[in-house]
Amino acid sequence: MSDPLTNSINFEPDVFSSMCASRGTLQHLTGRWGSLTMAALKLNDEPMRFAEIRRRVDGISDRMLSQTLVQLERDGMVTRTVHSSIPPHVDYDLTPLGEKLADPLLQLISAVEAELGQVIAAQEHFDQQHEE
Repeated sequence: MSDPLTNSINFEPDVFSSMCASRGTLQHLTGRWGSLTMAALKLNDEPMRFAEIRRRVDGISDRMLSQTLVQLERDGMVTRTVHSSIPPHVDYDLTPLGEKLADPLLQLISAVEAELGQVIAAQEHFDQQHEE
């Protein structure tokens, strides 16, 4: 049986092409809120409720988190499960594709954190050079 998701791509993906859908997906994954949301879900290693994600991703608004989760769900990275309990609640989790793509995001986050001292020094040097 054929997979309708893979059959809808009739060209070779090329993120450098303005016509390629990979650009939007890359933006959703690597934008500030997308990458932090993906990392939060991956590090938690179990489904999270909306408020849990919001608390973990400091500074994100409800509206932005909602938009981010919808984008990631549409891209196949996140699943949204509605539980019909009382009161009803919704959980978010990474799909297998989301798990696969979250791993390199966590590696990038770790590399940035490990080199933060060097980054801050470079920023201070730059700022001093451009004050004059």
